[in-house]
Amino acid sequence: MSNTPDLSGVEWVKSSYSNGGGGGCVEWAPGVAVVSGVVPVRDSKVTDGPTLAVPLDAWEALVRHVGR
Repeated sequence: MSNTPDLSGVEWVKSSYSNGGGGGCVEWAPGVAVVSGVVPVRDSKVTDGPTLAVPLDAWEALVRHVGR
């Protein structure tokens, strides 16, 4: 049995901190976090590439820190 959530059909949201010039594009899948307790994060330019699975509490701490 795998602990990796199924990410097919997941809605990805681009970070508001990503720039529009083709670099630094980060996406996350908020719907997965509700179900699995982890937040999938990926490079929006490489959608079939690797995905990081960040624990929800760590993601929330990061977002609070970046939002300052």
